[in-house]
Amino acid sequence: MAVLRLVRRRRDGYELRLEDRERELLREQLAAMRALLLAENPASDVGVARLFPPAYPDDLLENLDYEQMAGNGLLAERLAGLDEAEAALGDPRVSEERMLSLMRSINDVRLVWGVRLEVTEETGSADFDDPRDRATYDVYLWLGWLMEQIVGALGET
Repeated sequence: MAVLRLVRRRRDGYELRLEDRERELLREQLAAMRALLLAENPASDVGVARLFPPAYPDDLLENLDYEQMAGNGLLAERLAGLDEAEAALGDPRVSEERMLSLMRSINDVRLVWGVRLEVTEETGSADFDDPRDRATYDVYLWLGWLMEQIVGALGET
């Protein structure tokens, strides 16, 4: 039985073999991540806090200095990564740089959803009574599978 491969390595980069509805779902997730990053910060949202953990968790003043010094740069890097990830969805051939940006952005989305849904190793779809949370968990799982595909393709020689 053949295994479906959504990401394939080619001589001139990578091929992202997503259906239109999958591309749209991914675009929606990346847009939601962008909106979250622009609207919230680590102090106001647990998902954003997971993306920007404190550099000095035991020293509040030192950590505040670090956030003031590096915070905007770290945010700008994530936003630029989202730009590259979104561009990858429109390219028939994706460069390694864009594929890495897509992978990092998908990972960020999964981290935020994982924190918000309180996902653990034992979590399953049956743990969610709210259909919206169950649907979000299904997206979380699909993104994990897609990440696996990207990592596999990046590792091919």
